[in-house]
Amino acid sequence: MNRNRLAYATLSLLTIALGLASRRYQAALPAWVGAYVGDALWALLVFWLVGFGWPQWSRRRVAAVALVFAFLIEASQLYQAPWLNALRVTTPGRLVLGQGFLWSDLLCYTLGVLVGVGLEQIGQRSKAA
Repeated sequence: MNRNRLAYATLSLLTIALGLASRRYQAALPAWVGAYVGDALWALLVFWLVGFGWPQWSRRRVAAVALVFAFLIEASQLYQAPWLNALRVTTPGRLVLGQGFLWSDLLCYTLGVLVGVGLEQIGQRSKAA
């Protein structure tokens, strides 16, 4: 597969905007949106970024790498070293590394990556038609 890097950069920026909006306007959104959608969007962003970085990889490989990365970041939240916690209290650190381990985040990450797979399939089919 050969991905269009400009398209993936655009999708990444759009996903960042949606993710930040889901956190900023959390009080105005249904509770489940505020609790889960940001995590799914974070994993979707990882999918876009892996696709951007390695455009020749198969969809399956991009999805696997994105999911493993997301799961490792979540697992890293079980490690509470002072230097790592100091990073997590910064805005960039909180957005990238998270704050605390939640099993539900693993499901959100899986769904986010699956959305990326689905959107990529739809885009590829529409391009072929």
